[in-house]
Amino acid sequence: MVGLEYEIIRRIKKYAEDNNVPIMQDAGMDFLTTFLIKNKIRSVLEIGTAIGYSAIMMALTNPYIKITSVERDEKRYLEALRNIKELHLDDRITLIFKDALDLKLGEKFDLIFLDAAKAQNINFFHSFSRNLNSNGFIITDNLEFHGLVEKDEKEIKSRNVRALVRKIKEYIHFLEQNVEYETIFYKIGDGLSVSQLKK
Repeated sequence: MVGLEYEIIRRIKKYAEDNNVPIMQDAGMDFLTTFLIKNKIRSVLEIGTAIGYSAIMMALTNPYIKITSVERDEKRYLEALRNIKELHLDDRITLIFKDALDLKLGEKFDLIFLDAAKAQNINFFHSFSRNLNSNGFIITDNLEFHGLVEKDEKEIKSRNVRALVRKIKEYIHFLEQNVEYETIFYKIGDGLSVSQLKK
């Protein structure tokens, strides 16, 4: 990463911290970018752009990679557009301003990255697995949800957070029981899973 790229990315991370925008933890991002390089990923569908941090980091792994990223929050979408343009990556990162569950795409991708509304992960999986190349991967972030998924629900005071944790547990169970996909779980960053169609 060259000096200017580094400075812009540092500013994006600072903006996320100051404005409570959830972005991938460093360990999770290292895992993701290494995974892309190792598996020669050339096309990614990302559900949940936020301010473009992960799309940018993925794009920087390879000059030939193409990323399509979907975001429903207008403020974050516009911020992502700015960040991507500043790094001159707008020829390789396509942003779509829409609720992902209202979106139908025709093309196929080597990797689908789920990093949006955690309660909708099962719906996202069902909706977009048809867009996956036969030897592709689905990666999901935030499966530990700041350590709350492993806690006893009685310890979580907020009813909304309890409901969200329950949804994440349902999604983990869905992945474990899915006979079509082989899923490996990683205790990296905020918890990740990698799912691939069984041969």
